[in-house]
Amino acid sequence: MSNNATKPEEKGFFEKVKETIEELWDGTKDKAEDIKDTAEDKFKDLTKKTAPAKRSAAKKATTAKAAVKKNAANTTAKAKTVAKDAKAKVADVKTKADAKAKDITAKAKKAADGVKAKAATKAKAVTANAKTEVAHAKKAVDAKPTSTPIKAKRKPVF
Repeated sequence: MSNNATKPEEKGFFEKVKETIEELWDGTKDKAEDIKDTAEDKFKDLTKKTAPAKRSAAKKATTAKAAVKKNAANTTAKAKTVAKDAKAKVADVKTKADAKAKDITAKAKKAADGVKAKAATKAKAVTANAKTEVAHAKKAVDAKPTSTPIKAKRKPVF
C-alpha cells in the first residue's frame, strides 16, 4: 500500500485563519486601490467642472471691483461739485449781504448828516437869536439910568 492519501491534506486552525486573513488583506488591498482610483477620477472631474466657475467668479469679481471704483469716483465727483456749488452760493450770499450792509450804512450816514445839518442850522439860528436878544437886553440896561451908584465893598484890613 501506498502512503499517499487520497484525501486532501487537512490544515490546522491557525493555517485556516492565516489564509482567511490573507484573502481579506488581498481583497482589502484591491478594494482600497479601486477606491483610490475612483477618488482620483472624481477629484479630476470636480476640478474640471469648477475651473470655469472659478474663472467666471474671478471675472465677476473683477467687474464688480471696477464698478465699485467707478461708483466711488462718481460719488466723489458729485460731492466735490456739490461742495463747489455750496461755496459759490455762500460767497454769493456773503457778497449780497456786504452790499446790503454798505447800502444801509450809506443811508444811515446820509440820514445822520441830514440830522447834523438841521441841528447845526437850528443851533446857529438859536445862537443868532440869543445874541440879538442879549444885545437888545444890553442896550436896554445901558439905556436905563441908575438911581443909586453901586458901591464897592471894602475888605477889612487887619
